[in-house]
Amino acid sequence: MKETDVIHVSKDRPEKGKYVKPLFRGLSFIFKNFLTKPVTLQYPTEKTQRSQRWRGLHRLEVDEKGELKCVACGLCARICPSEAITIIPYEEEGKTRYPKKFVINELRCIFCGFCQEACPKGAITLTEVYDYIDYNRTDFIFDIEKLKHPEKLEFKGK
Repeated sequence: MKETDVIHVSKDRPEKGKYVKPLFRGLSFIFKNFLTKPVTLQYPTEKTQRSQRWRGLHRLEVDEKGELKCVACGLCARICPSEAITIIPYEEEGKTRYPKKFVINELRCIFCGFCQEACPKGAITLTEVYDYIDYNRTDFIFDIEKLKHPEKLEFKGK
């Protein structure tokens, strides 16, 4: 057996008494954090502040008359990478188009925000609602009525 084959563990070990300083540094860090107040939120009642760029559930905007701003151009459905948006347009003679059916499958959506950027009328926006929960998959398919008021779907606690 050669000298290079032997691993000397005690060679890298600090001398006696050299371990006390790191030990006290570690203990001081522990006690300093032990005495500080923890940052804990009581979740359903207290929520963290979201940035303005946060992308949560979708909202269909309405104008001052209470009508949808959406003209069913279909740009949001075409640009959606996950194909989560379905639009069926309807147009009365001599009037503007509007969506007869506007559906977003929130389970398929990746919340990229492309639909919001593509909309020429600003009819679709992403809200700060991030904690929508339910038990059925069909409840995550949002129609026009759910999309008008996504704040009603926010989890409030028990």
